[in-house]
Amino acid sequence: MAQRHPYPNLPEVDQALDPGGLIRESYRIEGLGLPEARSIFLDWAIKIDPELAPQIAIRRLLALYAPLGGAEHPMTVVLTEGLGKLGGPGGRRGGSRARRG
Repeated sequence: MAQRHPYPNLPEVDQALDPGGLIRESYRIEGLGLPEARSIFLDWAIKIDPELAPQIAIRRLLALYAPLGGAEHPMTVVLTEGLGKLGGPGGRRGGSRARRG
């Protein structure tokens, strides 16, 4: 019996945004857990074009796939975490002590 994918009609994306369709296919894996999603994300991050801003790519992938998979889908969770980590610390850094040496 053929295995039915939970999201059979996921949109195709540009190879520069999702090389090999790694993120797309992760939404089709039944029983995907957070460790596997993190591994897929790392593979994706290594393969994306260095000219492409990761923050923009993640936002585009979330816009495409998160509505289909939902906020609880492990890949949605990992992409959201990745977006937060790429934002870096907020606020001012340094100050007068840093300038004085």
